[in-house]
Amino acid sequence: MANPSLQQKANPQKDYSFLLKHEDYWAIWLGAIILIFGMFLFFGNPPADMNQIIADSNATMQAEAERAPFKTVAWHDANAAKTNLKGSSAPAVKAITKYFATPASWSTDNPMKSFYLSKADAEAKSAASAQAYEEAKAATAAAKEAALAAEEAAAAAEFKDAALNEEAEAKIAAWQDAKDAEAKAKTAAETKPYNHILTMIVLMIVLGLFFSIGRYFIGDSVKKFLTAFPVVFIVAALSFFLGNHQFSKAWGIEYVLWAILIGFLISNTVGTPKWIMAAVQTEYYIKTGLVLLGATILVNKILLIGIPGIFVTWVVTPIVLIGTFWFGQKILKIESPTLNITISADMSVSGVSAAIAAAAASRAKKEELTLAVGISITFTAIMMVVMPLVIKAMGLNPVLGGAWIGGTVDSTGAVVASGEILGPVARDVAATIKMIQNILIGLMAFCIAAYWALKVDVDRAKDTDLSFKGALREIWNRFPKFVIGFLGASVVFSIIYGAMGADSSKVLIDNGITSFISSLQKWFFALAFASIGLSTNFRELTKYFKGGKPVILYVCGQSFNILLTFTMAYIMFMKIFPHITEALLK
Repeated sequence: MANPSLQQKANPQKDYSFLLKHEDYWAIWLGAIILIFGMFLFFGNPPADMNQIIADSNATMQAEAERAPFKTVAWHDANAAKTNLKGSSAPAVKAITKYFATPASWSTDNPMKSFYLSKADAEAKSAASAQAYEEAKAATAAAKEAALAAEEAAAAAEFKDAALNEEAEAKIAAWQDAKDAEAKAKTAAETKPYNHILTMIVLMIVLGLFFSIGRYFIGDSVKKFLTAFPVVFIVAALSFFLGNHQFSKAWGIEYVLWAILIGFLISNTVGTPKWIMAAVQTEYYIKTGLVLLGATILVNKILLIGIPGIFVTWVVTPIVLIGTFWFGQKILKIESPTLNITISADMSVSGVSAAIAAAAASRAKKEELTLAVGISITFTAIMMVVMPLVIKAMGLNPVLGGAWIGGTVDSTGAVVASGEILGPVARDVAATIKMIQNILIGLMAFCIAAYWALKVDVDRAKDTDLSFKGALREIWNRFPKFVIGFLGASVVFSIIYGAMGADSSKVLIDNGITSFISSLQKWFFALAFASIGLSTNFRELTKYFKGGKPVILYVCGQSFNILLTFTMAYIMFMKIFPHITEALLK
């Protein structure tokens, strides 16, 4: 009889079943399914005459740039024709994305309008705004006439009269402001009825079935998961509802915080029933969302802001991360290094996304991740409001202000909202800086996995093969595999973006796939944070608050981050590369 071990050596067969048995890999597969579907949906439904409109617009813009020393009316009209092309406007896309809608904004006197707006109410709202829209249109037309007249006067002087050129630029800027006001008035005057209750029920069923695929192959009960999933979904939906109240929007209290608070309220009062825990899958939801996030972090975005942005993020961030971790271990003497690194990564890299990756790489406890996220969300809500006020009071350049916000405020959504307070230039710079910083998630996760495998987890290291191959194997075992999906999505979409060209990519990716996956990503994150709340008991967290050290760590680390980021941003954008700052302001 043949020796089985010898037969196995003679016919080695690799077992790839682990690709279907682990949560991290299912985050990659599910994310890939969504991204591939998005590519078919958007690339197969481009706006009519897209290429011709882009070519004509670019030709006009180039001719006008050669004719005048400022952006003329014709230049802006051509740019608007190109900008108005959006992949998300295709009928097939609209038919699908309406099911991703979250509850609408509401005030205390009309909470049901967050979920449902009848045709009669929509028409009444449109009628009430119709007069304002007509007035806005008239104001835009008058502003355009004034802009054209000023431009003709400058042209008559062959654009050699500086005063006339400045007058033309001012009139054209006023016309653009009037156009923005008209667009807002138009939105109010064309209010559409909606039934978010129906669309959310459909979305709940689809997402439940979608996520149940992975649970089936992992070995969990699909029946139990689908039975419990509606409860988690309802908590997520309520978080959007409360986050869209006027008070929440005014104070920057986002759905993320509400999802955790609602879950906390349930788990710490009546208690979360055991049957619901089948769908309380925090990391499963958020890892899938992070794979999607990778598709929005593109190399071309980094190139737009250049070397200063890279220095502000790739130099400052590792220094703050390492410095904060050292401070927590050596000065504060935090007992749990996994809690320390999770908070440090959350604060220094990119908020919750980094915390998830760091917790996975160091194998932090669920309660430690919850604590880090809770501290981060609290301080992010404060910083996103306070920092723009400080920047305005200091009278800082909007590029410098945007870079400062992008490098210090944790959440990407909070960064955009905070930058918006300072204006479009600061908003775009802040968002780009945060994107560049987000790229470090993958490298950070690898470095933490390596450090923990070789230096921190001493007891495990004693039982591990300490050869080079053994060390690499241990690092790989710790490395959060979903990060591969995150990095892969970034690389693939960066290549596609470059191959398609900036204009077509802006239409089909920036204003297409990105908006599509961002809408889904918000739901995935809401499900994740609802799960955090539902699975956390305050009694379990109290032991991690000894002496208030976690909060002290975050405050000290963030203070260091704020000072160092401002210093680097000032040196880079104001001293070494002022020409890049000037270009961003144009």
